[in-house]
Formats: sequence, structure tokens, C-alpha cells
Amino acid sequence: MTKVSMTVNGKAVAGEVEGRTLLSAFLREGLGLTGTHVGCDTSQCGACVVHVDGKPVKSCTVFAQDVAGAQVKTIEGMANPDGSLGVLQQAFQDHHGLQCGFCTPGMVMSSAALLAENPKPTEAEVRHYLEGNICRCTGYHNIVKAVLSASGQSVAAE
Repeated sequence: MTKVSMTVNGKAVAGEVEGRTLLSAFLREGLGLTGTHVGCDTSQCGACVVHVDGKPVKSCTVFAQDVAGAQVKTIEGMANPDGSLGVLQQAFQDHHGLQCGFCTPGMVMSSAALLAENPKPTEAEVRHYLEGNICRCTGYHNIVKAVLSASGQSVAAE
């Protein structure tokens, strides 16, 4: 067992992990942050995306010990300080960018990374950036609208 320490959603955390413990498992089982979903365990679906030192990472492909000392942000850290939905989360709700909700945490985290890199993406750029995230319910149209809306761009009502 190895002791790991990191900052998760602005709070210092520590725990004992086996060398093979994935970051997704540490977050979900070790810290009780179950918003990070695990869909495939092979980095294909994107449901497990979190930010590590500001970069989007599929947490099912990273060992917890490899991010020791890092700043990690999960979907739970996307809310406003008062607990209300953050801008991107609210846009997903307002534009019906979710159905079953399983992919939503990864979609929000990937979208947040995109908006940090490119504050005013085009529709094509949003679609390209989200290629690593699979959604079986929405057809992506409303997810793209949500991201564009969160970026401050007007979105046609349909």
C-alpha cells in the first residue's frame, strides 16, 4: 500500500492505495465522490473525465499514485460555492443536454476543459472536442447547444 495525497475540489485529501488503484476508484470508493462515472474501464466512453492540474483526464486510465500532489477537480467541484449549479451545469439543464445522465459528468468536465482552452468555440469545435465522450441517449445536439450557451453564444430555440 502507498499513501497518496492530493487536492480534490479544493480540499486536501489522503489515502492508502494499492499500486493498481485507478484514480476513478480512489475518487469513488476512497473519497465517496461517486459523480465520476465508470462506463467502460478502457478510456473509450469518457464518463470518468476529471481535471488533473487543469487538464481533462480519463480517470479510469490513471493510477491514483501517479497524481499524488496534483490538483484534481471532479463534477462535484463544478457547482457554485453556494451549492447551486455552475454555469455549464445549468446550461446542460436548460438545454436538455442530458437524458439518463450517465455520461453527463464526463461531458460537463470535457466541456469545461474546452471552454477553458477556447472560450467561444464553434459548433464544429464542440463536436470535435467531445468525440472522446459517448452518449447513447441525446444524439449530442442538445449537449452542443448547452456548451455554446455556456460560452455566452446565442442558441436557437427548437
